[in-house]
Amino acid sequence: MAVKDRDRFSTATRIKLLGEQTAARVYRSQTKRQARRSRLTGRAALLALVLCTLIVALAYPIRQYVSQRAEIAGLERQQERARERVEQLRDLKARWQDDAYAQQQIRQRLHYVLPGETGYVVIDPDAAKQSRADLGAADRPWYANVWDGVDKSDASDQ
Repeated sequence: MAVKDRDRFSTATRIKLLGEQTAARVYRSQTKRQARRSRLTGRAALLALVLCTLIVALAYPIRQYVSQRAEIAGLERQQERARERVEQLRDLKARWQDDAYAQQQIRQRLHYVLPGETGYVVIDPDAAKQSRADLGAADRPWYANVWDGVDKSDASDQ
Protein backbone atom coordinates (compact mmCIF):
# COMPACT_ATOMS: atom_id res chain seq x y z
CA MET A 1 0.00 0.00 0.00
CA ALA A 2 2.85 2.28 0.69
CA VAL A 3 3.98 1.90 -2.88
CA LYS A 4 0.57 2.95 -4.18
CA ASP A 5 0.47 5.97 -1.90
CA ARG A 6 3.94 6.96 -2.90
CA ASP A 7 3.00 6.41 -6.56
CA ARG A 8 -0.06 8.59 -6.04
CA PHE A 9 2.02 11.52 -4.95
CA SER A 10 4.78 11.12 -7.51
CA THR A 11 5.30 13.82 -10.08
CA ALA A 12 4.67 11.54 -13.03
CA THR A 13 1.39 10.37 -11.58
CA ARG A 14 0.31 13.93 -10.86
CA ILE A 15 1.18 15.05 -14.38
CA LYS A 16 -0.62 12.09 -15.84
CA LEU A 17 -3.68 12.81 -13.71
CA LEU A 18 -3.53 16.49 -14.62
CA GLY A 19 -3.34 15.57 -18.33
CA GLU A 20 -6.35 13.32 -18.04
CA GLN A 21 -8.35 16.05 -16.29
CA THR A 22 -7.34 18.59 -18.91
CA ALA A 23 -8.25 16.20 -21.72
CA ALA A 24 -11.63 15.59 -20.12
CA ARG A 25 -12.24 19.35 -19.86
CA VAL A 26 -11.22 19.89 -23.49
CA TYR A 27 -13.39 17.04 -24.66
CA ARG A 28 -16.37 18.43 -22.70
CA SER A 29 -15.85 21.89 -24.14
CA GLN A 30 -15.64 20.48 -27.67
CA THR A 31 -18.90 18.59 -27.25
CA LYS A 32 -20.56 21.75 -25.91
CA ARG A 33 -19.35 23.71 -28.91
CA GLN A 34 -20.68 21.07 -31.24
CA ALA A 35 -24.02 21.12 -29.45
CA ARG A 36 -24.20 24.91 -29.74
CA ARG A 37 -23.32 24.78 -33.41
CA SER A 38 -26.21 25.58 -35.73
CA ARG A 39 -28.10 22.62 -37.07
CA LEU A 40 -28.89 24.47 -40.28
CA THR A 41 -26.95 22.60 -42.88
CA GLY A 42 -26.68 23.44 -46.55
CA ARG A 43 -29.42 20.98 -47.44
CA ALA A 44 -31.76 22.35 -44.78
CA ALA A 45 -31.14 25.90 -45.99
CA LEU A 46 -31.85 24.85 -49.59
CA LEU A 47 -35.03 23.07 -48.50
CA ALA A 48 -36.19 26.16 -46.57
CA LEU A 49 -35.44 28.34 -49.61
CA VAL A 50 -37.43 26.03 -51.91
CA LEU A 51 -40.38 25.97 -49.48
CA CYS A 52 -40.39 29.76 -49.18
CA THR A 53 -40.26 30.09 -52.95
CA LEU A 54 -43.20 27.70 -53.33
CA ILE A 55 -45.21 29.60 -50.73
CA VAL A 56 -44.54 32.92 -52.43
CA ALA A 57 -45.27 31.47 -55.87
CA LEU A 58 -48.56 29.90 -54.77
CA ALA A 59 -49.83 32.74 -52.54
CA TYR A 60 -51.32 34.85 -55.35
CA PRO A 61 -53.08 32.00 -57.20
CA ILE A 62 -54.53 30.68 -53.94
CA ARG A 63 -55.78 34.15 -53.02
CA GLN A 64 -57.37 34.46 -56.47
CA TYR A 65 -58.94 31.04 -56.10
CA VAL A 66 -60.45 31.90 -52.72
CA SER A 67 -61.80 35.25 -53.94
CA GLN A 68 -63.29 33.65 -57.06
CA ARG A 69 -64.94 30.93 -54.95
CA ALA A 70 -66.45 33.64 -52.74
CA GLU A 71 -67.69 35.50 -55.83
CA ILE A 72 -69.19 32.30 -57.25
CA ALA A 73 -70.96 31.64 -53.94
CA GLY A 74 -72.36 35.18 -53.96
CA LEU A 75 -73.60 34.79 -57.53
CA GLU A 76 -75.23 31.47 -56.64
CA ARG A 77 -77.05 33.13 -53.72
CA GLN A 78 -78.15 35.94 -56.03
CA GLN A 79 -79.37 33.41 -58.59
CA GLU A 80 -81.35 31.58 -55.90
CA ARG A 81 -82.99 34.83 -54.78
CA ALA A 82 -83.87 35.59 -58.42
CA ARG A 83 -85.45 32.13 -58.79
CA GLU A 84 -87.50 32.70 -55.65
CA ARG A 85 -88.62 36.09 -56.96
CA VAL A 86 -89.65 34.50 -60.29
CA GLU A 87 -91.68 31.91 -58.38
CA GLN A 88 -93.37 34.64 -56.36
CA LEU A 89 -94.22 36.57 -59.52
CA ARG A 90 -95.62 33.43 -61.17
CA ASP A 91 -97.81 32.84 -58.12
CA LEU A 92 -98.98 36.44 -58.23
CA LYS A 93 -99.72 36.17 -61.93
CA ALA A 94 -101.72 33.00 -61.33
CA ARG A 95 -103.69 34.74 -58.57
CA TRP A 96 -104.51 37.68 -60.86
CA GLN A 97 -105.89 35.21 -63.41
CA ASP A 98 -108.61 34.38 -60.87
CA ASP A 99 -111.56 36.77 -61.23
CA ALA A 100 -112.45 36.62 -57.52
CA TYR A 101 -108.94 37.73 -56.50
CA ALA A 102 -108.94 40.53 -59.07
CA GLN A 103 -112.33 41.75 -57.86
CA GLN A 104 -111.16 41.65 -54.25
CA GLN A 105 -108.02 43.66 -55.05
CA ILE A 106 -109.98 46.22 -57.08
CA ARG A 107 -112.41 46.74 -54.23
CA GLN A 108 -109.64 47.00 -51.68
CA ARG A 109 -107.17 49.18 -53.57
CA LEU A 110 -109.45 51.39 -55.64
CA HIS A 111 -112.37 51.51 -53.18
CA TYR A 112 -114.85 50.35 -55.82
CA VAL A 113 -118.25 49.13 -54.73
CA LEU A 114 -120.74 46.95 -56.49
CA PRO A 115 -124.06 48.42 -57.58
CA GLY A 116 -126.41 48.68 -54.63
CA GLU A 117 -123.60 48.83 -52.01
CA THR A 118 -122.68 51.91 -50.00
CA GLY A 119 -118.99 52.69 -49.72
CA TYR A 120 -117.47 54.27 -46.65
CA VAL A 121 -113.97 55.72 -46.23
CA VAL A 122 -112.66 56.23 -42.69
CA ILE A 123 -110.19 59.07 -42.42
CA ASP A 124 -107.53 59.17 -39.74
CA PRO A 125 -108.12 62.29 -37.60
CA ASP A 126 -104.38 62.92 -37.24
CA ALA A 127 -103.95 62.87 -41.00
CA ALA A 128 -106.81 65.39 -41.37
CA LYS A 129 -105.08 67.80 -38.95
CA GLN A 130 -101.84 67.54 -40.87
CA SER A 131 -103.55 68.17 -44.19
CA ARG A 132 -105.26 71.31 -42.77
CA ALA A 133 -101.88 72.64 -41.69
CA ASP A 134 -100.59 72.11 -45.22
CA LEU A 135 -103.58 73.98 -46.67
CA GLY A 136 -102.40 77.31 -45.17
CA ALA A 137 -100.81 78.33 -48.45
CA ALA A 138 -103.91 77.32 -50.43
CA ASP A 139 -106.15 79.69 -48.46
CA ARG A 140 -104.29 82.74 -49.76
CA PRO A 141 -104.40 84.16 -53.28
CA TRP A 142 -101.91 82.73 -55.76
CA TYR A 143 -99.95 85.95 -56.15
CA ALA A 144 -99.25 86.02 -52.38
CA ASN A 145 -97.70 82.56 -52.64
CA VAL A 146 -95.56 83.68 -55.59
CA TRP A 147 -94.39 86.76 -53.72
CA ASP A 148 -93.49 84.64 -50.65
CA GLY A 149 -91.45 82.37 -52.91
CA VAL A 150 -89.53 85.38 -54.26
CA ASP A 151 -88.86 86.62 -50.72
CA LYS A 152 -87.64 83.19 -49.61
CA SER A 153 -85.29 82.89 -52.59
CA ASP A 154 -83.83 86.37 -51.84
CA ALA A 155 -83.31 85.41 -48.21
CA SER A 156 -81.49 82.20 -49.17
CA ASP A 157 -79.04 84.12 -51.40
CA GLN A 158 -77.95 86.32 -48.52
